[in-house]
Amino acid sequence: MLRIITDTGSDIPYLNGADMGVEVIELDIRFDDITYDYRNDLDFNKFYSNLTQSKNLPTTSQVTPGQYLDIFEDAKAKGDEVLAITISGGLSGTYSSAITAQEMCAYDNITVVDSRQCSIALKMMVQHAVKLRDEGKSRAEIEKTMLDLRERVGFIVILDTLTYLKKGGRVPPAMAFIGEMLSMKPIVGLNAEGKVEAIKKARGFEAAKRVFAEQVELTGFDKNWPIYFGYTQNEQRGESFMQENKDKLGIKDCNLHSVGGVIGTHSGPNAVAIAYVKK
Repeated sequence: MLRIITDTGSDIPYLNGADMGVEVIELDIRFDDITYDYRNDLDFNKFYSNLTQSKNLPTTSQVTPGQYLDIFEDAKAKGDEVLAITISGGLSGTYSSAITAQEMCAYDNITVVDSRQCSIALKMMVQHAVKLRDEGKSRAEIEKTMLDLRERVGFIVILDTLTYLKKGGRVPPAMAFIGEMLSMKPIVGLNAEGKVEAIKKARGFEAAKRVFAEQVELTGFDKNWPIYFGYTQNEQRGESFMQENKDKLGIKDCNLHSVGGVIGTHSGPNAVAIAYVKK
């Protein structure tokens, strides 16, 4: 049996993962003494409710080698194969933890893939891996597809506010203040190394949406793949954003997903996102 493993950096709650036949390991997200565990999408709303009321950002921690090792040792004892697809190594030490556990386990039937993606982009990759497994593809064949796919997936986010980047120390308070006064909406993505990079800034959400559409049109999208839209907390905004871009860009196959706390910690509520496969 081939066991597919990912983490909550994919925004797949572990009950949903169980339904897909995927084992989901949690990255801890803590508000002081409260730890959030993402059993289902409803837990995402609890997270954002707390985020908007808290003066401090929650802390996040990577998956430990021990968490992976428990699963790897169990697979080894049962003779199962393992494919672990992790959140980008450019964002978290989770990939390194998986590699450490793989070396400790000393079992040849384990493959670890750094997705170089996160959130709905990683979810897209994991769900495709599940599809390939269910079609009878081998671990080596799925690994090859994942390594190709991670180079082609585009992931773009429009942030509604600079507040949470300021809280996390990622932008200076003065810059955040000016940005908020001017209603600046940062547009960010992931680079080839799986690290966050600023794409552009736009003044106001309408202008940001135009820049967003231009970025997608610049690379084009492969119509053989579905497009994933994402939102943080505000589902109505996410739905409206998806429908608008569906019409504007001529998208036939798309779906909407809630974005959880691993990314939401820094984006805050009311952000929107897209994950797509480039031409």
